[in-house]
Amino acid sequence: MSPATPSPAPLAPDGEETAPARLVHALVARAREAQRQIDGYSQEQIDLVVSALGWAVINPANNRALATLAVEDTGLGNVEDKVSKNHRKTLGLLRDLHGKKTVGVIGGDPRRGIVDIARPVGVVAAVTPSTNPVATVINNIINAVKCRNAVIVAPSPKGAASCARLLELIYPELDVLRVPRDLVQMLPAPVRREQTQLLMGAADLVIVTGSQANVRAATQSGTPTFGVGVGNVAAIISESADLTAAARKIADSKTFDNATSCSAENSVIIPSGRYRPMLDALVEQGGVVLTAEEKARLQRVLWPDGGGKLARDRVGHSAQFLAEAAGLSRAACQSARFFIVEEEGVGERFPFSGEKLSPVLTAYRADDFHQACDRVRALYAWQGAGHSVGLHGTDPAEALTAGLTLPVSRVIVNQAHSFAAGGNFDNGLPFTLTLGCGTWGKNHFSDNLNYRHFYNKVRISRPIEEDIPSLDMLFGDYLRRKGS
Repeated sequence: MSPATPSPAPLAPDGEETAPARLVHALVARAREAQRQIDGYSQEQIDLVVSALGWAVINPANNRALATLAVEDTGLGNVEDKVSKNHRKTLGLLRDLHGKKTVGVIGGDPRRGIVDIARPVGVVAAVTPSTNPVATVINNIINAVKCRNAVIVAPSPKGAASCARLLELIYPELDVLRVPRDLVQMLPAPVRREQTQLLMGAADLVIVTGSQANVRAATQSGTPTFGVGVGNVAAIISESADLTAAARKIADSKTFDNATSCSAENSVIIPSGRYRPMLDALVEQGGVVLTAEEKARLQRVLWPDGGGKLARDRVGHSAQFLAEAAGLSRAACQSARFFIVEEEGVGERFPFSGEKLSPVLTAYRADDFHQACDRVRALYAWQGAGHSVGLHGTDPAEALTAGLTLPVSRVIVNQAHSFAAGGNFDNGLPFTLTLGCGTWGKNHFSDNLNYRHFYNKVRISRPIEEDIPSLDMLFGDYLRRKGS
C-alpha cells in the first residue's frame, strides 16, 4: 500500500523538529515498516495473529493482573467486573471476527460486474479512555491488525501503565508467530497531550473513545476519524413492562464496574401509574431512594462547582464511597447498591439529568409512552444525543416508534443496557467499546465500531449489459399526478 504522508512536524526555534515530534515520527516510521511487513500476509496468517493478540487478554492470569492494575492506577471501577468485561468483550470480538474476510477479495456482485477488495488503511492511532484501559485498547488493536494495519495507542495518562503492561503481554505472543513487535506500539508515559495531537496528525486513521475534548482534537487533526458522542442513556418503562425483570436488568447494568460505561442507564422514565411499584422493584434490587436533603448532599459531592462539571475523583466509585463522601449516614445508604434520585427538570440547573458515571439513577414520571419519549428528547437535547435508549415492555410498536422518532442510534429492548449496547452474546450488535452516535452526537457514523471501519474497500468494475431506465419508470407517477 502507499502510506499517507505524515503531517509536517512542529519546529523548534532553531528550525529543528521538537523532541515530541521526533518521538512520534519515530514511532510512526517503525509502525509503517511493521505494517509493510504484514501487508502480504494471507487471511490465515492474519487470523493467527489475531488469535495471538486475543490470548494475551483471554489468558486468565493475564486478565486478572491487567484488571487489578487498571483499578489501582485509575481508581475507577472494580477488579471483578473488569475481569468480566475484558474477557467478554474480547471473546465476543473474536467471535465476530471469526471467518470474516479482510484480506484480498472479500466479496462483490457478479451480476453487476463488481469485485470488492480489502486494503489496509496503514497506521491507526487509537486514543483510549481511563474508564476501560484494557478492554478498549485490545478491541482497537485486534480490529486494526485484523485488517493488516499497524496501531499506536495513545492511552489516557491514568491508563498508561495498564496499556504498557498489556503490550508487554502481547509481545511474546507476537514473537511466537515472528510478527514484528512494532506492529503494536503506544506513546510512552508520561503521555502528553502534544504527543497525542502529533500522533493523530501523523496517522492514517484515528479512533478516539473518551472525552469530547479528545474527540474534537481528533476531528481537527486533518486525519479521518471515528469518534464518539456523549453518553447519558435513558430507559423507558412501558405500561407493559415486567417491572421485576426491568429493575433487575437496570440495577445490574447501573452497578457494573461502578457505572464507568457510557452505556449505563443514567435515567429511568416511568409511567405515573407504575411509578411507585417500579421504585419499589428497584429498591428490591439494592437501590435506595434519597431524600431531598440526601440528594442535595450528593449533588454537592458530584458537582462541587455548582453543577457544571463532574468531579473526576468522585466518578467510577461504589455507592458506599459516595455515601461516605457525601455524609449520607442513613443505614440504608451505607449498604446501598446504587442510589435513586427523583427529578423533574432537565438541564444545567438539574445536574442529575446528565451523565453521572456513578451508581446513581435519576427517576422521572411520565403520563404515557409518548410523554416518556418527549422526556428522552429533552434529556438528549441537553446531553447524550445519538447514543441509545432503553425500552422495557412487550409492545413492538413502541420500539419501532422509538427508532423512527428519537435521536438515537440504538433502541435496546428488554436488556441490561451497559451489557447490550456494545454487543452481547444474546443480541446481534457487534462487540465494541466505541459507539458511534451519528450526526445527532456530532459523529459521522452511527454503528458499533467494528472491523469494517478499519480497511479501505477497492472495487473492480467490469462492463455489464446496459441497464437504462425508461422515463415512465422514473417520472410516470409524478407526471400522471401532475396531469390530473
